[in-house]
Amino acid sequence: MTHAPTTRTPARTRITLEDFFADPEFAGPSLSPDGKRIAYLASHRGRRNLWVRGVDETHADAVPVTHDTRRGISRYHWTGDPRWMLYEQDTDGNEDWHLYRVDLDAPGEPAVDLTPMAPGSRVFGVEPSHERPGTVLVWMNPDPMSLDMFRVDLATGETTLELAQPGLRETWLTDREGRPAFHSVMTEAGDYEFSAVDPDGGRRLLLTVGGPEHPVGVYPQMVTPDGTGLLLGLHQDSDDLRLVRIDRETGEQTVVSAVDGTSLDTLGMLGPGLPQTLLTDSATGEVVAARYVGGRPHLEILDPEFAPVFEALSALSDGVLESVSSDESGRLWIAGYTHDREPGVYRLYDHATGESRELFRGHPHLYPADLAPMDAVSFTARDGLPLHGFLTLPVGTTRQDTERLPLVLVVHGGPWAHDAWGYDPEVQFLANRGYAVLQVNFRGSTGYGRRHLTAAIGELAGAMHDDLIDACDWAVGQGWADPDRIGIYGGSYGGYAALVGVTVTPDRFAAAVDYVGISDLANFMRTLPEFVRPYQVNAWYRYAGDPDVPEQAADLAARSPITMVDRIRTPLLVAQGANDARVVQAESDNIVASLRERGVPVEYLLATDEGHGFANPENRIRLFRAMERHFAEHLGGSA
Repeated sequence: MTHAPTTRTPARTRITLEDFFADPEFAGPSLSPDGKRIAYLASHRGRRNLWVRGVDETHADAVPVTHDTRRGISRYHWTGDPRWMLYEQDTDGNEDWHLYRVDLDAPGEPAVDLTPMAPGSRVFGVEPSHERPGTVLVWMNPDPMSLDMFRVDLATGETTLELAQPGLRETWLTDREGRPAFHSVMTEAGDYEFSAVDPDGGRRLLLTVGGPEHPVGVYPQMVTPDGTGLLLGLHQDSDDLRLVRIDRETGEQTVVSAVDGTSLDTLGMLGPGLPQTLLTDSATGEVVAARYVGGRPHLEILDPEFAPVFEALSALSDGVLESVSSDESGRLWIAGYTHDREPGVYRLYDHATGESRELFRGHPHLYPADLAPMDAVSFTARDGLPLHGFLTLPVGTTRQDTERLPLVLVVHGGPWAHDAWGYDPEVQFLANRGYAVLQVNFRGSTGYGRRHLTAAIGELAGAMHDDLIDACDWAVGQGWADPDRIGIYGGSYGGYAALVGVTVTPDRFAAAVDYVGISDLANFMRTLPEFVRPYQVNAWYRYAGDPDVPEQAADLAARSPITMVDRIRTPLLVAQGANDARVVQAESDNIVASLRERGVPVEYLLATDEGHGFANPENRIRLFRAMERHFAEHLGGSA
C-alpha cells in the first residue's frame, strides 16, 4: 500500500546552507546524577565543546569545561564523582578514540588524556563503576588485536587491567561492576554462541544464534543489572527482531518485548547521537522502554513506573520521544524528540510537580513551516519484496501539481542501517532547493525483518541496486519525478551505491555524488582496520565475498565500480576524508584518477582534517555548496 504525500500549502523559503549544516547551537543535554547540573554541547572557540550549568541557570551562566579548537566533541560522560567529567576525542576523524578527563573545579585547565595509546588503538566503551565511584571501566585495545577491560582511577589516571578478553572473536559480557556473567564467541562458521559464566569460571552453553541474520553482531546485547539474565535482540521463530531474556541458570528464553510485523530499531548501535534501542533507568540500569521501526518510530513501555513519565514527556511534543536523561531520583527529566520539521528541541520536566519548560532549541533559525514534511511510502520490488521508504517534497508542492520534479535518490550507508522518519539536514536542504527526495530501505537494510535483511546476501550491485531503480521507477510512475532529471547521492555504502548507479546503469542518473564511498570491494575489505577484519564473517565476507578466495575475489571485482569505470559518463562529484579508517582515501583517489585519465570531468573534494564523513562545519558547508552547484547544473534545481 502506498501512502500518498499530504497537501502542502506554505510557499518555500530559501534557507541558507549555514542554517542546515553549521553545528547546532545546543545539543546533547543530560542531567548530572544528583540532578543539580546540566551538561550539553555548544560552540566555544569555534568548535562544539562541553558546557556545564546549574539546572535552574541559563546559557549565560554556563561554563565551557572543554576547549577543543580542532574538532568538535560528540561523546561525553558524567561520573560518580561530582568533580570529574569525561569525554572522548579522536584526531581529525581517524577514529582512534581517547578518553579525556575534565576537572569541574578547574574548568579552564587543559583536559588530561587518561588513555595514552599508540596509533591504531582506541577506546571502545566507557561505563561508570557503581561500587567504586572514583573509577570507570574502559574497554580499549592498547594491543591492536586485543580488546580488554581496564579500570581507570579518575583522580590519578592509574590504569589497571580488570578483565582480559578470552580470545579472538570472543568477549566477556559483564554485570554493572565488570564481573563476567556471560561469554559470547563468534565461531569460524559465523554462528554466535552464548554461555553462562559460573562463579568458578566455568562456562555452560545456553544458546547458538545463526550469523547471517546478525551481520554486525547480535544487538541489543545487555546483561540485566542483577547479572541473572542476558537481553538479546533475536528473531527466534519470527521474521521480526524481538527483545528476549536468556536466563543465566536455565537458558530459558522469555520474550520481554515484541511487536508483530515490526522489528527493534537498532540504529543506536552505529554511534552517538542516534536513537537508542533501549531506554534504561539512570539509577538501576533496568530497561524501561524499547524502540521499534515504523513509518514513525515508536516506543514500547516495559516498566509500569516509567509509563506516567513517558505519557507526560510525550505530551510535550507532537514528535516521537528520542532521548531521555534523568537524575537518579527519577524526578527531573530532559527529553529530546524525533521530528521531521522541528529538530533539536529539548524540554526539562519535573515529575514531582508536573511542570516543564523548554530547555533549548538546537536550530532556532529553522521554522517548521519552512521545512518539508517527510512522508512514509511503500511499494514492491520487481521480485515481490515489500520495500519501505520516505518521500520528501518541496514545501508548497501539492498532489494536484502536474509538473514533474527533479528527484534526488538519497541512499543510506551501512548497508546494515536504515532510513527513518525525522529531521535530516541533507534531505531538507535538497527539498529546499526544489528537489523531490526519495529514500528507500533496500534489501539488506535493518529494521524490516530477517527475510528483508538476508535477501541482500550476494546481491551487491545486483538486487540491492535493482531496489533503488525500482524506487525511482515508482516515483516516476506516481507522477512526482521527471525521469530525465534523477540524481543519486550517498555516503559510505551509499557512496558505493551511487558509483554502482553510474556504472551498472549509466543511463539512469543525470548526476551523482559519491561521499566516502567504496569503489573497490576487495581493496576496501583488505584495508579495514586489522582488529575489525576477524568480525567480518557475517558481514562483508558473507554478504559480498572473501577477497582471499580467488573465485570470490573475481566476483567482488565484477561488482566493484572501479572495474566498470569506463562506463561512467554521468557528471560525478566525489568527496573523501584523508583520515578515513573505514573507506581509505585510495577508494576515491583511484576512481577520480581513472576518470581524469579518460578526460571525464569529475569534481573531487578531499578534506585533510576529516575521516569517514565530514564533522567540521566548514567542511560540511563546502561539500553541500559543491553539491548544490552540481545538482543545479545537471538536474535543474536552485543554486
